[in-house]
Amino acid sequence: MMEAPITEIFCSVQGEGPYVGNRQVFLRFAGCNLNCTYCDTNVQISETCRYEQDPGSGIFRYVKNPLSPCEVEELIDPFMNVHSLSLTGGEPLLYADFISELNVGVPLYLESNMTLPDMAKRVKDCISFVSGDVKLPEAFQGEKLNSHIEKTIETFKILRKTDYRDCFCKIVITKNTNSLDVLNVVAAIRNYISCIVLQPVTQFELRPNIRVLLELQNELLGDIDTLIIPQTHKMWGCL
Repeated sequence: MMEAPITEIFCSVQGEGPYVGNRQVFLRFAGCNLNCTYCDTNVQISETCRYEQDPGSGIFRYVKNPLSPCEVEELIDPFMNVHSLSLTGGEPLLYADFISELNVGVPLYLESNMTLPDMAKRVKDCISFVSGDVKLPEAFQGEKLNSHIEKTIETFKILRKTDYRDCFCKIVITKNTNSLDVLNVVAAIRNYISCIVLQPVTQFELRPNIRVLLELQNELLGDIDTLIIPQTHKMWGCL
């Protein structure tokens, strides 16, 4: 039986990117194939999954891990009037086969670091929205940087925007971000995405200079729709 380790399941609103404010169910997978310097998410595999049935209540019950697609479907079923099911993490594409087995009755919204092209091929026909991160050299911790960038570009190509799927790119910007790194990767993926979201890092000590951020947006706008959107859910304290 197909199973996956889930960190938490809850209903809230999307806090990042062009779909900010939309009501979603969030399915957070444990585990990640990267170790980004600014990551603020616990990706460790746990014996239990936190489940908040009453949105915003802060009251959780704990469900034994790992979960099957059928168990996830039952837990998600009570949530009404949602835009989509956000598959987040960690890195959801580690569980591509599990995702392909989900039958939840709402569109699937994938939040991915876009570094697993082989896994992307397995889910491309069942995903309606793709929020694809680009991990720049400052954030990426590991060997074979060129291979990492190549895999990112290939994953965007596989999950590219189509008539039935939106795909956009989100890039976390810090005070150490090299604008040329951003421009180079955007040039490589611009034909596969609907827009770029520049996301100022939430940690105060790492935040970018506002003028530099605006200059980068201005330069990108010549080629592609470019938005500056912070993590809004952090501002008002929701999950």
